[in-house]
Amino acid sequence: MNRLRDDLAHWFEEARARSTAVRPLPRVEQVGRVERVGDGVAVVSGLPDARQDELLRLGDDLFGMAVTLEPASIGCVLLSPWETVTAGLAVHGTGDVVRVPVGEALLGRVVDPLGQPLDDGEPLGGERLDPVDQPAPAIIDRDLVTTPLQTGITVIDAMIPLGRGQRELIIGDRKTGKTAIAVDAIINQRGTDVVCIYAAVGQKASSVNQVLDAVRRHGAPERCIFVIGQADSPPGLQWNAPYAACTMAEYFRDRGQDALLVIDDLTKHAAVHREISLLLRRPPGREAYPGDIFYVHARLLERSAKLAPELGGGSLTALPIAETQAGNLSAYIPTNLISITDGQIYLEPKLFYEGQKPAVNVGKSVSRIGGKTQAPAVKDLSESLRLEYTQFLELEVFTRFGAMVDEATRKAVDHGRRIRSILIQPQYDTLSLGHQAAILLAVGARILDDLTPEAVETFKARLMPWLDERCRETVARIETTGRLEVDDRRSLEDHLRVLAAELASE
Repeated sequence: MNRLRDDLAHWFEEARARSTAVRPLPRVEQVGRVERVGDGVAVVSGLPDARQDELLRLGDDLFGMAVTLEPASIGCVLLSPWETVTAGLAVHGTGDVVRVPVGEALLGRVVDPLGQPLDDGEPLGGERLDPVDQPAPAIIDRDLVTTPLQTGITVIDAMIPLGRGQRELIIGDRKTGKTAIAVDAIINQRGTDVVCIYAAVGQKASSVNQVLDAVRRHGAPERCIFVIGQADSPPGLQWNAPYAACTMAEYFRDRGQDALLVIDDLTKHAAVHREISLLLRRPPGREAYPGDIFYVHARLLERSAKLAPELGGGSLTALPIAETQAGNLSAYIPTNLISITDGQIYLEPKLFYEGQKPAVNVGKSVSRIGGKTQAPAVKDLSESLRLEYTQFLELEVFTRFGAMVDEATRKAVDHGRRIRSILIQPQYDTLSLGHQAAILLAVGARILDDLTPEAVETFKARLMPWLDERCRETVARIETTGRLEVDDRRSLEDHLRVLAAELASE
């Protein structure tokens, strides 16, 4: 008993010595207050040390981001439902920026711009948390864009080719098939090593569900990430959607992989940025957009790049979408995005309503890089295709007036109609490189010129099964090497002529 009493006394003496040796230091914690709140933004006071883009905690479980720093207040965009935020609510600085999970665990998942799952699946276990806003790779860290990105859409791969690491704008009026082209590009990556990230900014739930269903039915959803900032989400989430998606894509790029980022769309993102800026009383500029709107989109799209081999050689290809009003390409946001990107695919309403889908206006569309990355097989077969098609469009205008034309003009118009026919392609019906080479060879060798328009449609419908049955090895070689050798070209042309002769005799 005496021994136990001595041990306890010794233990208490040691504990008292340790406690007196440790002196607690004072820690200053700033606590701000919400001054006013409304429409997804809040003005906060009492946080003089807050930094730009810092993540703020409002109350216990609500978050916002500091976007405007004034001497006596902070303009904060809310990342959580703001209906429960009231004036006087305590605000704490976190000392960190907005971050999202990245890693292969996100593949096949539908998440919000903060990385929270929206597909009723298990909680995400990302490899790490990365900032949503990161600097673009330096020029010295980039490499030339040399590898093609096949979209499976003949008019794009033949006339407006894309390369891995390129930024190509998809632009056009509402309901002209902009998202359809982007979704087809995602679907066509199902047999490749490209990881696809789709970012929806301010889209309706029905539109988002159509994209999800299309990729799940026709593509490889297990290699895709869907970042959704719906129209009913807080403005802060919609604003962060493309940045979060880009950060998730950069994870794969930095590992030496290839990634495709689709942003649908930046016009709505610009509208959200304008809304937030006006609510926070920033000075408006042209069309009421703030003066930094060009910087905002340029900083985002510059993050797509082809990295140098010493950095892994990965690539991030961006396909931003923009909407025009009545085909006005000279509006503020379209001109900004056209100047930022490496080309644009312009969709014309007139072509769409005439039944030419995808409604790509070849004359106003351009790819400033892709021609150097185009597969040799397609490049050789489409060298004169764009010129012939452009000439046909001009000649067709005169023939509509019933003017007398000579034989050469008539043949040029008939050949142009065959070109237009092969450029019409149903949605979700993407073509492989071998099949594209075959159909371009058929029109280039004028095999289709002797067929009626109805027979040409039948030719297109029968072509792929015919090639898979008669020329499987030839098509496989084209898709493997990307080239059309002399012997393969001769063999492929002979088989195409046989198919055309069968249709002509029916």
